[in-house]
Amino acid sequence: MARGPKKHLKRLAAPRHWMLDKLTGVWAPKPSSGPHKTRECLPLMIILRNRLKYALTGREVTQIVTARLVKVDHKVRTDECFPAGFQDVISLEKTNELFRLLYDVKGRFTLHRITKEEASYKLCKVVKCAKGPRGIPFIVTHDGRTIRFPDPLIKVDDTVMVDLETGKIKDFVKFDIGNLVMSTGGHNQGRVGILAHREKHPGSTEIVHVKDARGSVFATRKVNIFVIGKGNKPLISLPKDKGIKKSVLEVAAEKNLVINTEA
Repeated sequence: MARGPKKHLKRLAAPRHWMLDKLTGVWAPKPSSGPHKTRECLPLMIILRNRLKYALTGREVTQIVTARLVKVDHKVRTDECFPAGFQDVISLEKTNELFRLLYDVKGRFTLHRITKEEASYKLCKVVKCAKGPRGIPFIVTHDGRTIRFPDPLIKVDDTVMVDLETGKIKDFVKFDIGNLVMSTGGHNQGRVGILAHREKHPGSTEIVHVKDARGSVFATRKVNIFVIGKGNKPLISLPKDKGIKKSVLEVAAEKNLVINTEA
């Protein structure tokens, strides 16, 4: 019988969006317990070694994080397997770099460079709204934060803008038709568009229809939707494709254009 939680993760069992090759070794970094689920996070080891190339080995990553050089959401993290997830702000003060973890249109995590002003806050989806002891109202966000005494208008599925220095709510956006949203799960993960229509199915999953900037409409489950802007104005900057999925032919045509111009 197994005793206690699993402490190892094999490379073939690691999430595909980590993009680890099969032949470099047997093992993968197992994310520690933290604010994001194992299948929905990116450990600091993969960020520093595989993405940013600031380390060649796991031991070098350990040296970097134990030197207290990496911050996640403005807090120093010394665990090389700490799970960073969607909307987290990663700060590297030695290199003066700031990143926000977002999804690209293929559903993979991308480290999106941001300014110092934008790094002062993050967007959090409300997953629970309740009252605690002595009737104190509180909300719980997708990254495990508990915020007491929120605005009474904030409900489940809304998005709050959290100041990372104080942990207080600066602003919030309702889960309403006409607001800008990003899909955080399913086949359309990473796509961005305007919330167009909600299909309610009592006793079953609610389906949401989203229309992107090119007029394409896609449908996904309501749980996959994350509001990122009021109207069509995003509250955060978006990665290079702005959440618009291109067809295989369009991507190939763009590559050919680049090759021809270089030649």
